[in-house]
Amino acid sequence: MRAAIYCRLSEEDKGKADGADSGSIQNQKMLLTQYADAQGWEIYDIYSDDDYAGADRNRPEFNRLLRDAEAKRFGIVLCKTQSRFTRELELVEKYIHGLFPVWGIRFVSVADNCDTDDPGNKKTRQINGLVNEWYLEDMSESIKSVLNSRRSLGLHIGSSAPYGYAKDPAQKGHLIIDEEKAFTVREVFSLFANGQGKTSIARELNARGIPSPGGGLWQYATISRMLQNEVYIGHMVQGRYGSVSYKTKRNMPKPPELWFRVENTHEAIIDEKQWQTVQRLISEKSRPFAGNKAGAFAGRVYCACCGSPMRSARSHGESYLRCSRRYISKAACPGGFISVKRLEHTVLCELNRLASEHLDADMLKERCIQCSSSRQIQLSKRISKLQGRIDIYSEAMAKLYLHRAEGSISEADFSDTLKRISSEKQRLMLSAASGTAELKQIGRSSTREDIPVLLNALDNAAAETLIERIYIGRRSTGSWEVPVEIHWSF
Repeated sequence: MRAAIYCRLSEEDKGKADGADSGSIQNQKMLLTQYADAQGWEIYDIYSDDDYAGADRNRPEFNRLLRDAEAKRFGIVLCKTQSRFTRELELVEKYIHGLFPVWGIRFVSVADNCDTDDPGNKKTRQINGLVNEWYLEDMSESIKSVLNSRRSLGLHIGSSAPYGYAKDPAQKGHLIIDEEKAFTVREVFSLFANGQGKTSIARELNARGIPSPGGGLWQYATISRMLQNEVYIGHMVQGRYGSVSYKTKRNMPKPPELWFRVENTHEAIIDEKQWQTVQRLISEKSRPFAGNKAGAFAGRVYCACCGSPMRSARSHGESYLRCSRRYISKAACPGGFISVKRLEHTVLCELNRLASEHLDADMLKERCIQCSSSRQIQLSKRISKLQGRIDIYSEAMAKLYLHRAEGSISEADFSDTLKRISSEKQRLMLSAASGTAELKQIGRSSTREDIPVLLNALDNAAAETLIERIYIGRRSTGSWEVPVEIHWSF
């Protein structure tokens, strides 16, 4: 009988790699080789993953082992413990209890006496898998708790400092100004405050050979993020994104009320007056186009040549979409542009064709109603959560006034605390008001009579329901036809 030995060492085990009773790769190999010899098994190969966690599904040797197992190159998988193979209960069930028996593979782990040839051993294996799953979950929550604790204190936890700053070697989590890059930050804010556009600023920095934060070209989005980053006025805002689960690296945006925002954590590069000027200008420049036609396609249209998002612009009173990279340099991408009116016409024509062949207008309208209903539920939950937090801050304010009346708090502490509570409460109330307004708008527009006939018009709700992505190509020389590739979400 041929056996495959699998060994794994994770980062947390490395501190004890040379110990007498360690989980080191060398000790695992020696133990498992001796065990296989004692059983009279021929060792087919030794698969070894160094510095990989038990929840990592991208372990190179682990995946090579699975490929060889499926090819039936051996009959036994031998590990020191089940957790060396995997800490995920899902993979225990998928491979040890699922595919391995189908492939004719026996799984044996020496230290915890797991053997798939023993039917009475299955519950032990499942319990081991469950314990390992709990271990991963607890470890994930512990790490998250530590990071959130540091975020709540205003300590920077990123792997690299924001552009314009450097990590303070004397104090972990504290930022100090990098004067060379801070000069560029000040210049960006100054240029924008004096009326220069984001794209124009990016072009100027690129022309002068100044590297962007990522080391490449400056782009509209880079400038936009910088101008709205509160780190430059001395405030730390973190936790904007969070992982869906410890089992995946995918991050999802969080609502602003769940962010960690701590003021005055480090020296500011930009003063408050200039910051407010820039934010006012951004707000004024962010007004939507008349009729909000471009808004129906916002975030859904991409350049077919380079994959970059298309940006909206106006020319002679008409709205256009153009590859965002061409704003930086025409040489950056050969992609073309398309008018919003032409794109809407193209989308509606294609939708008409699909509807006549496969669907009917009522079905499409029903999808819009379902989408609106789902959004209403989502908004209602968010508003309820916000209202709960508003109530907490209202109660805190009442208690604060009581403490002041009792004389148990100084006037300075009272004023400072009241200012912070009022500011946070105001922010939550604005967020709740915005959600309530959107909820009312959905309520007005989601009745059967008020839904626009989708085959004649396209609005934001319809676009969100029906369109996943649109790719705009470059028209051929001598042709006025712009290639449009629509990816529907149905």
